[in-house]
Amino acid sequence: MVVLYNVLSDIALDEIRTGLTNIPPENLVRAALFVAMAYATLTLYDWFALRTIGVRHIPYRVAAMVSFTSYTIGHNIGATAFSAGAIRWRIYSSWGLGIVDVAKICFVAGLTFWLGNLAVLGIAMVYDPAAVSAVDQLAPAVNRIIGVALLVGLAAWVAWVWGKPRRLGRNTWTVQLPGGRSTLLQIGIGITDLTCCALAMYMLVPATPPIHFFTLAGVFIAATLLGFASHAPGSIGVFDAAMLVGLPFFDKEELIAGLLIFRLMYFIVPFACSLTIIGIREVVLSIRRKRELDAP
Repeated sequence: MVVLYNVLSDIALDEIRTGLTNIPPENLVRAALFVAMAYATLTLYDWFALRTIGVRHIPYRVAAMVSFTSYTIGHNIGATAFSAGAIRWRIYSSWGLGIVDVAKICFVAGLTFWLGNLAVLGIAMVYDPAAVSAVDQLAPAVNRIIGVALLVGLAAWVAWVWGKPRRLGRNTWTVQLPGGRSTLLQIGIGITDLTCCALAMYMLVPATPPIHFFTLAGVFIAATLLGFASHAPGSIGVFDAAMLVGLPFFDKEELIAGLLIFRLMYFIVPFACSLTIIGIREVVLSIRRKRELDAP
């Protein structure tokens, strides 16, 4: 927050309003479409996790609803591991899953998130290590080495799970890891999700100076991970400060305008939709329970 305060200390609100009006309408539409694609991909997180742990009686529509609501609410209120897990437990328990099953789903879904993040970040750090240097303050050569190490580590992980069935944990807390081909699908899901998010942000940054997508993607993923690690509600302050620090060549007011639109599209609107979905579900369940109790 101190970094964000220092960055925003000389910001003019009138120029931010001008920056909002300067975003081309077609870019707003494209950004909204990419956000929709990101959330469509996000629904596959729980579907993949359910199939991985051997649960097949829960339909995709339920997995999609749980993925969407748990992640959007978790991202916005912070402490995602607990908040998203609580929502998963609330819904999946009505489908006969226990706390251990829900914990396994959270683990596999989280693994999908991290594998995708590390893949995109690794590619971006190899392609344009200097872009991430503005965020992590490391030399570009060091960042490139880290990027190569991330990609080599991912390749080693795929090779490890490809050889034979792998498990993590002990006793009832054992998780069957996806096999080699399934892990490639898992990484693909994570990459698609994060790429769509980065493309949405790419549509909202200022047009000048021109910037390559992978440059933006590297800063975006680094900012996302910092925000996630902070457990701040909606990554507020942390994500925004990292983006402003990592993209210093843009006009601050115009970049802030793009960040505000992205936050509206990716955080606020889905959060409101998720609260509505959860609220309607709880009302419907309450009515059903009342009818069952009143039945002779």
